[in-house]
Amino acid sequence: MMKRIISLAIVLAVTVMINGCGGQQKESKTYKAKGDIQERLDKYTTFKLTADLSEYSEDEKKMLSLLFDAAKLMDDIYWHEAYGDKEELLNSIATEPTRKFATINYGPWDRLANNEPFIKDFKEKPAGANFYPTDMTKQEFENWDNENKTSLYTLIRRDDEGNLKTVWYHEAFAEKVNKAADLLEEAAKYADTEGLANYLKLRAKAFRTDKYQESDFAWMEMKDSKFDVVIGPIENYEDGLFGYKAAHEAFILLKDIEWSKKLSKYAGFLPELQKGLPIETEYKKEMPGSDADLNAYQVIYYAGDCNAGSKTIAINLPNDEEVQLKKGSRKLQLKNAMKAKFDKILVPISNMLIDEEQRQYVKFDAFFSNTMFHEVAHGMGIKNTINDKGTVREALKEQYSAIEEGKADILGLYLVTKLYQMGEYKPDDLMDNYVTFMASIFRSIRFGLSSSHGKANMIRFNYFEETGAFTRQDDGTYKVNFEKMQKAMVDMIQMILHIQGDGDYDRAKALVKEKGVIMEQLQNDLNRLSDANIPVDIVFEQGKDVVGLK
Repeated sequence: MMKRIISLAIVLAVTVMINGCGGQQKESKTYKAKGDIQERLDKYTTFKLTADLSEYSEDEKKMLSLLFDAAKLMDDIYWHEAYGDKEELLNSIATEPTRKFATINYGPWDRLANNEPFIKDFKEKPAGANFYPTDMTKQEFENWDNENKTSLYTLIRRDDEGNLKTVWYHEAFAEKVNKAADLLEEAAKYADTEGLANYLKLRAKAFRTDKYQESDFAWMEMKDSKFDVVIGPIENYEDGLFGYKAAHEAFILLKDIEWSKKLSKYAGFLPELQKGLPIETEYKKEMPGSDADLNAYQVIYYAGDCNAGSKTIAINLPNDEEVQLKKGSRKLQLKNAMKAKFDKILVPISNMLIDEEQRQYVKFDAFFSNTMFHEVAHGMGIKNTINDKGTVREALKEQYSAIEEGKADILGLYLVTKLYQMGEYKPDDLMDNYVTFMASIFRSIRFGLSSSHGKANMIRFNYFEETGAFTRQDDGTYKVNFEKMQKAMVDMIQMILHIQGDGDYDRAKALVKEKGVIMEQLQNDLNRLSDANIPVDIVFEQGKDVVGLK
């Protein structure tokens, strides 16, 4: 879940801030108000997704070309899910910079500014995006008796009488999903392994039926190929109303064999690490599947959900709880995209906000391992509530994504710590991971509070501040207090796993409301990053022509 990490000028976004005294509330700006489109565009720095394909056969290049075509269809479908009619919107925009910015955001709302509309006459983005009728209330949906309404793969629409109805994705997007299925079946003919070919054929079948589990199992077994493709309706971040609906996306990936070999041994420690979690037995009774694996990849194409606003740099899939319990999950680290964010964003942030003596600990290997173990942590904890409230995802509804991302962040740091203590993970200094983790909080907060990752990082920042896990120095830099951060880490793990295991929606909502906010002093520090022209995220130069495919 990915969804799944991930700007020079910062634009206005208003968020509720809880005053440090008395619990009074007032408004605080997440970003400095800069409404010029070029300034909004400048929040992103450009990175080219290219690769040397000379070592691949002609058949393998044919396969990649077909995968690019299928991925582009996911992009088209996601436009409909996130906004509606792409061409109608883009054709209505008079200037090229605004059109470009709308393309980055898949609509008229700035995703790095809490979905603030940047085109005149557009109002607040619907919480349910285009998955639900905009006039539908939560109460109407909850009172509606329909067995498919909470499916990941249905749109909610109104019939001719104005009543709610479900429309399966394979019906709503019939032309595009059938074409994508044809392309995947053709690509399977050129696959380098039987496992990849089988996955592509089963994924094609899933596009036509909206039954994805069989292809998820096949993807779990597909580990020996030099290639990978993640494609289809996957993450539910876009559905801010209930968190039920999966949005379409695609990644095309080339395996980094050398780095993948370094990572392979860690997957085998998952059952042992699950048993050792600092929580009561009932909250860790589910054992992650033993077929989980870790690999590093060079990503050469993003499409749809993963390409909107802040960009994903690591993947943990599949999301299907049954598949995870039986087979585990695969953790894919997107090394080239990760390195771009580290060099272009995290290092400049650290040079401004991290204590001068601790900047030496901000390292790419620590950033990579923190990100990797974040994805590992998604497969840990608990997937089903302990009190018959269904899955954690179902019980926590729209709060699930922020809570789950918070779990993965803090559990990821815990896993690094435990492996280090076991002698299985040996960075030069564990402080690398802790200080890099702290610096990464500032990076992710800048995604805005419309992002589940932004909310999760803000909750953790406020919790860390309250418990003394870091100290803000007089010069405006932050210093990690190693021992206190370790204790806060364990306490926060227990809090989040209790919320998830109990399916405690009210407590999850209260946590996000109370701590998922940006305080005034932090806002001022984020403004300093903006004034220093440090980007918020990256936008890609990508496509067949960029990698030299026909």
